[in-house]
Amino acid sequence: MGGLTEAELRALAGERSFERGRDYVDEVSGVEFGDGWIRASVRGTERYEVELLPGGRRKPTGTCDCPYGQEGNFCKHLVALGLTVIAQAADLPRLRKAARDRACGLDAWLTGLSRDDLLALLREETAEDRNLRRRLELRAVSARGDVSGARSRVRELLDIRPFAQYGHVEYADVRAYADQATQSVTAIRSLTSSGRAADAVALAQEAIGLLGGVVENIDDSDGRLGQIGGGLADAHHDACRAARPDPDELAHWLVAHTLGAAADLTDIDPLDYEDLLGERGMAALRRHAVDAWRANRTGWAEKHLVQRLAKSGRDIDTVIAVYDADLAPNGHTHLLIARELDTDGRTAEALEWAERGIRETQDLATVDTVLVDHLADHYTRIGRPADAVTLRRDHFTARRTPLTYRQLRAAAGTAACWQTEREKALALLRADAEADPCGGRVLVDVLLDDEDADAAWRAADEYGAHDGQWLTLADRFRPSRPADALAVYLRLATHLAGQTGSHAYEQLVSLLLSIRDCHHRLGTPDDFTVYVTDLRAAQKRKRNLMRLLDEHGL
Repeated sequence: MGGLTEAELRALAGERSFERGRDYVDEVSGVEFGDGWIRASVRGTERYEVELLPGGRRKPTGTCDCPYGQEGNFCKHLVALGLTVIAQAADLPRLRKAARDRACGLDAWLTGLSRDDLLALLREETAEDRNLRRRLELRAVSARGDVSGARSRVRELLDIRPFAQYGHVEYADVRAYADQATQSVTAIRSLTSSGRAADAVALAQEAIGLLGGVVENIDDSDGRLGQIGGGLADAHHDACRAARPDPDELAHWLVAHTLGAAADLTDIDPLDYEDLLGERGMAALRRHAVDAWRANRTGWAEKHLVQRLAKSGRDIDTVIAVYDADLAPNGHTHLLIARELDTDGRTAEALEWAERGIRETQDLATVDTVLVDHLADHYTRIGRPADAVTLRRDHFTARRTPLTYRQLRAAAGTAACWQTEREKALALLRADAEADPCGGRVLVDVLLDDEDADAAWRAADEYGAHDGQWLTLADRFRPSRPADALAVYLRLATHLAGQTGSHAYEQLVSLLLSIRDCHHRLGTPDDFTVYVTDLRAAQKRKRNLMRLLDEHGL
């Protein structure tokens, strides 16, 4: 193993974890050296097992069973072990040689023992180490094909009662429970490898159910149960691959599990079993899923499962039936159905569903705008531009915004009837402006978007506009009407002069440059000089503003 450096540790862990790792150096104990690895215990919130791989010519890596380390991060505990190793750098060759000598000595001693001596040693160790005894007991029952014994042991391993207080496993005890429960995966895999794959399938399904039954009573903040569930899921899939269970029975269990409490623990995807289920099993899978959905039509999990399975089998009618059972009032579900039908080449039906979505939306102001876009585009593609205009007009009438105005303009432009539609739309917006100042702002926006700046200025003058709109109008008219633009800039500058902060200062400087340009066009540069001089005098305490003025020659 090559030499380890603090720079490598800092780069791997990041500054924060590296600095925190320094505080844990004194908590490192039981350092052991092996062939390319260094192991130790580090006491943190609890005692963690840490393994460091210095890497030689490659960058160091390591593992730790703390929550942060289990996510694949180089944690503070690994840093603490690394710093401990660096501190012992001069002694490392001796420590490594001693470790090799101990390993060789142990191997030589075990090799020299007789069968009876080895058995006596194992009995002695299993009597003192409960976890070792359990692991060997599991291997024994699996090797014997003792399914009843294996089931009994798995139930014991997943039982929370030895770890629970008042029926609940607290965070501090979860790790011990998880270490024990993980052995259930080994038991199931051992059954599969010993030729009892069918029994392993049944035991895996039972174990998954047991784990799902206790999850609500465990503080699984670190996600340890998810790791156990994932292991059981893999063991179940491998057992099914070896046993080839009855497709209908497997399909029934997959649907029940996917809709059950343990689904999130295992992330089992029924479609991953497609090659094991075959055509008959996949048909059964869809049938059982549909039955579950019919029993609970509003259930999200049921709907999602049926739709996924139906799509995988290109059963669009079932997908539509699921959507049709729970139509959204804003037309969104109609849009999803229309898209499915379009993808399937059933364009006439897709159009009917899209049109139905518009009809069944009681208030077009709340309609899913994507449905409106979808239907308008469809009308245009099939040569019905007048229908697209009608749709856009109705949507604009219900929801008068700059966006719906632009969409109406685009549709009417294609149908060569924009001038007529524009007059009607502007009449509506003017009526809004008379009733509400916010309506005037929409009117100004659409007129600006139409490039009708004169009308936009008149609307702003008559109905009012916000500062951003007045600034846009002033910028548009500065070349042709500098006096009018100047009045706007001066009003906005007066407002900004009372504010502080970099953003306000930058906006004020931008206005001053525009004011200077207006005075230049009007032939009154001296007036601008007086204005800026007075402004500087009034704002002289704002040093950042003074600096910006200097930078721009103001």
